[in-house]
Amino acid sequence: MLKVLPIQSKIEQEAICSRCGVIYREELMAYSATVDNTLVGVCQFTMNDKGGFIYDLKNVIGVTDNEALFIMGRGTLNFIDLCGVHRAFFIPASETDETLIHAIGFRKNDSDCWEMDLTNFFDHPCQHGAASGPNG
Repeated sequence: MLKVLPIQSKIEQEAICSRCGVIYREELMAYSATVDNTLVGVCQFTMNDKGGFIYDLKNVIGVTDNEALFIMGRGTLNFIDLCGVHRAFFIPASETDETLIHAIGFRKNDSDCWEMDLTNFFDHPCQHGAASGPNG
């Protein structure tokens, strides 16, 4: 069973980031994804008055589970939206699968940055053209 949960301690966040090959950033919040209690990925993000910012959405080194990353990415966006922040950006801190980022719902803006309007997105996510998931 897939579980996406907030990482409760900075020590745990640092260890998970290391297993996923991403730079641990203490100032960021993070989620972990597990399948049958085995770690498969991490998402580091933050929010401010300009929007929500996802920096890392990565599998554990040696694991490929785009479905888990898709669900964790959408879960992160839902949390950001529920916090009253309705604009999100994906700022890749490392190499990222652009097909996955597009499937989650991000689009390149005029500045060539991944951006997403979360207004009413989670009211009807299947109407947004990206809801088919990471595999099409």
